[in-house]
Amino acid sequence: MKIKFACLVLSLFITTTGIAQKKYEPTWESIDSRPVPQWFQDAKFGIFIHWGVYSVPSYIYINREGSVYDCYAEWYEILAMSRKGPSRDFHDKMYGKNFGYRQFAPMFKAELWNPDKWATLFKDAGAKYVILTSKHHDGYTLWPSTSPYSKGWNALEVGPKRDLVGDLTNAVRAKGLKMGLYYSLMEWESTPTDRPGNFNGYYLPDSIISKYKIPADKMISEHIVPQMKELVMKYQPAIIYPDGDWDEDYKRLQSLEFLSWLYNNAPNKDEVAVNDRWGKVRGEHGGYYSREYADTDDVSNDHPWEEIQGMGYSFGYNRNEDIHDYRSSEELIHLLVNTVGRGGNLCLNVGPTADGRIPVIMEQRLLDIGEWLKINGEGIYGTQAWHNPAEVKPAPAKVASTEEKKEKSAAEAAATSTNKEVFYTYKGNDLYILTTKLPESHLHVEGLTLPKGLKIELLGADVLPKYKSKNGKLSIELPKVAPNAIKSKYAYVLKITGGAEGLLSK
Repeated sequence: MKIKFACLVLSLFITTTGIAQKKYEPTWESIDSRPVPQWFQDAKFGIFIHWGVYSVPSYIYINREGSVYDCYAEWYEILAMSRKGPSRDFHDKMYGKNFGYRQFAPMFKAELWNPDKWATLFKDAGAKYVILTSKHHDGYTLWPSTSPYSKGWNALEVGPKRDLVGDLTNAVRAKGLKMGLYYSLMEWESTPTDRPGNFNGYYLPDSIISKYKIPADKMISEHIVPQMKELVMKYQPAIIYPDGDWDEDYKRLQSLEFLSWLYNNAPNKDEVAVNDRWGKVRGEHGGYYSREYADTDDVSNDHPWEEIQGMGYSFGYNRNEDIHDYRSSEELIHLLVNTVGRGGNLCLNVGPTADGRIPVIMEQRLLDIGEWLKINGEGIYGTQAWHNPAEVKPAPAKVASTEEKKEKSAAEAAATSTNKEVFYTYKGNDLYILTTKLPESHLHVEGLTLPKGLKIELLGADVLPKYKSKNGKLSIELPKVAPNAIKSKYAYVLKITGGAEGLLSK
């Protein structure tokens, strides 16, 4: 009896202290059973940073009527140096026809970089997490990778001569933010591809491939996987954001084996969140679903998701973008409202310069978002989206296939215009109405009936709105005050205390 009692006590101790945890197997069924950490679902707003050797030329020709993917300055080695056209003409004129991509690395010095200043800016912007490109498709690492294939091609040995990942990680965490790392599963110099315009099955000409290619039998098991594990053990990132997963499938990339190791063995295994870019399984397996300059009309809040966008067309800094290519603070706040109001997170990108500065226009946009969130953040952070049944449009009789969908131009992809102006979130028993346009007198909401006596606030205004609720329609009379009496700009949030009670059961 004493033995049985001791076993019972031990069992209870293990359960309550969290020592006994589920073991994840290298199968999608097991991996997908792990929920996306709640902190990520509550965060709602993060900052992406694309920074590396490509920040030196920081140029790509912009065809606003062409694909947004052809406007990515971080793809300089491919779009500018390996294709004929205006970008190649720029390269030849500025650097010379025989100037190779790796020659840019010593010019990437980050001499004006202050990681604490960056972290302060991100905090002031209202972001809850940060994701840095630890390694992009060019293979250059922003940390002193111990991979033999990164020798002479990392930030400690060439360029800044410092551990950029480590320094920013410390600064970001000191501000109370979560630190995440982007990592490319492919490299231009080594990964085979059947994409149009390839060079004998590779992204780059034979002269480069023969010089720098990592042997195929070494690429994944002795380079990619060890680097990811090194990042996990050394920096314990709260987010791992893989990318470059379109050429090879998850089996070749050993994604299941890595994810099971991560979920079972990472020092911060309960904290870490991952996306779905693990080898041709986007939108099906992995962690949260990742989207990029994508439509938000066809998503729901059934599964956690995140939208990533730049302020213009590119992620890496592009000196060729002008004021008209950057979205206004109002447009970016509308993008945030549109994303969170549909159930997602927004991770907004900044592209620093090679010397380590975040362009002033990007700083200004972030600070404007931060000021808006100081007033309206309670309708954003920690909320869930509510889709008003009275406003949900019926599904189309025929959904266009991938082949039938017309690829958006760069100008269209980077636009934030939408026909929808009103969104809903809730937290606990409170309902929030988010609107990108404040009516002059009344805001009418179909399909919402509220009992009498509830408190409605327009966040950022001292005067309380009045309301009437009858026959399944809510009519909110907005306070008649001077424009400067409403502190919020660009978008507005109405809080209905107790307004969500019983709402989801209807």
